Amino acid sequence: MNKLIHIGFGNIVNVGKIIAIVSPDSAPVKRLVQKAKEEGTAIDATQGRKTKAVLVMENSQLVLSALLPETIAQRAQAESRDEDEA
Repeated sequence: MNKLIHIGFGNIVNVGKIIAIVSPDSAPVKRLVQKAKEEGTAIDATQGRKTKAVLVMENSQLVLSALLPETIAQRAQAESRDEDEA
């Protein structure tokens, strides 16, 4: 079964589809986000707040989150640990 994690403001993503969780501060990531917005492949889950994490998904989509990358990574790791125990 696919595990889901909460990425803020009631938004949930499939852990199995995440390739990377990165900070949006570097210039290459900013360009990547801008390109995704132009192409319509960016999913903004920030509810108008500052983007603190960018999730790169398997299907070349980007998910923008207002949670820190560390927080999302901890939640993803907790889900994978729970799956290993089961």
